[in-house]
Amino acid sequence: MLTHPTIDQLRALRLDGMAEAFVELQSQDAARDLAPAEWLALLLDREAAHRGTQRFKKPAAQCEAAPRPGVDRGRRLSCRRRLDKALFQQLAAGRWIAEHRNLLITGPCGVGKSWLSCALAQRACRDGYTVHYARVPRLFADLELAHGDGRFARLFRTLTKADLLILDDWGPDRLSANQRRDLMEIVEDRYGAGSTLITSQLPVDAWHEVIGDPTFADAILDRLVHNAHRLALDGPSMRDPKTAKSDTTAPGPSAADTTVTKPPTGAKK
Repeated sequence: MLTHPTIDQLRALRLDGMAEAFVELQSQDAARDLAPAEWLALLLDREAAHRGTQRFKKPAAQCEAAPRPGVDRGRRLSCRRRLDKALFQQLAAGRWIAEHRNLLITGPCGVGKSWLSCALAQRACRDGYTVHYARVPRLFADLELAHGDGRFARLFRTLTKADLLILDDWGPDRLSANQRRDLMEIVEDRYGAGSTLITSQLPVDAWHEVIGDPTFADAILDRLVHNAHRLALDGPSMRDPKTAKSDTTAPGPSAADTTVTKPPTGAKK
């Protein structure tokens, strides 16, 4: 059998897990005694495992890149930012994603909004949910380009089909007419079908003005706010060297603060 064309075909079809397994089986003497059905089962098992790994790696890499440079993530949990730890532990359990509810995290710059959202995203990945992370300014720029080069339908599916969509750094710039329409289509398709997590320096009461058009604002916020949990954070910026220095002497989080609850029964695995 010509193995190289087979491997090339598998990779062309994006069956990388099967390609890797095919190479390994070809090099094992014991594999020669396997029946065709056993070969196929092993290849399929490897492909499924590979896809599960890749499903986690991409959003995890996005989330690792989200926190800004210069922020010591290890000190965030001890920062006095009025975090409702009981609610955060409930969110970490993932029930809100299973129930297609939203989460709105607000607070001033540097208090850890992106870090908390990415911690929840990585937990969701480990629980088997699909996650897509996007910074809002870059997302609107990508959507504008996608309208012109034919990628919009594909990008729109990515945004609407993810179990959890994270929109980081909402506002303060007022939305354009095209941005309002795109956002309306996204939240409309996601309503009742997926969870959306938004972080913003602006309080939720100010979002109506950011959207601009009253009709669009009412429709968008109706789909985002009414079924949402809220985390309103406060405290000094962890990017401030003075804050970071004073926080080094603060007590670390207790076990109760950092325990992650097991996912609820019925959540995706």
